[in-house]
Amino acid sequence: MTDSTKIIECLAVDDEPHALKLLQMYVEKVPFLELTLATTSPWKALSFLQAGKADLAFLDIQMEDLTGLQMLEIANKTCPIILTTAYSEYALDGYQFQVADYLLKPYSFERFLKAIQKVRTQINSKAGITRSEESSNKNAPGHIFIKGDAKNKFHRVRFQEIYYVEGLKNYVKFVCKDKNIVSLQNMKTLETILPEFQFVRIHKSYIINLDVITEVDGNTVLLNEQRLPIGQSYRSTFFNLIKGIQ
Repeated sequence: MTDSTKIIECLAVDDEPHALKLLQMYVEKVPFLELTLATTSPWKALSFLQAGKADLAFLDIQMEDLTGLQMLEIANKTCPIILTTAYSEYALDGYQFQVADYLLKPYSFERFLKAIQKVRTQINSKAGITRSEESSNKNAPGHIFIKGDAKNKFHRVRFQEIYYVEGLKNYVKFVCKDKNIVSLQNMKTLETILPEFQFVRIHKSYIINLDVITEVDGNTVLLNEQRLPIGQSYRSTFFNLIKGIQ
């Protein structure tokens, strides 16, 4: 996995369970995010943060035992921070700690995604990833070895030859230019392997190649004369993505 497709491991702390649940739902919609710890305990979150186990932390500001701002003071900011709160008056205090962003509850998925993209840019910049490097990656031939139906059998397939991937319980089907390949893999793993600038998940059962799209119509995508559904939970991410590459 390249740095540009690196999974960002997240910590989330909020003393309101429903707010924490919403944040979990948002994180699950973004392929390159993984929620390593979600807790209502600021002390547990503080230990996790101080141990450097998170690439990104979502901290609720207003908590009874320990506020998000107090956590920042004690932890000395070990990773990018996004503050969440229902009280706008805390925004200026948060920016004194040079936080990555500030989400005012209740926030939409679109606003959440904007904050995430900002953090991701910061992480990529820190890792020395530039736009020109990303562009060169896009032009690279690129391929994947797909495990076949026999021991030690693998198919070498170029990324541009893959039209889409369909989830079939414990298996996946690669629908390619000249053939279909069924392999014992799972969709979640493939999301981290396939180049994110070229492939996107549009449904719990489908990952598609953006380069093969000929039409997007309502809740469907047309790929090489095959029309696939766009799942409700993937709609916002998908449409934000295609609007960004117009």
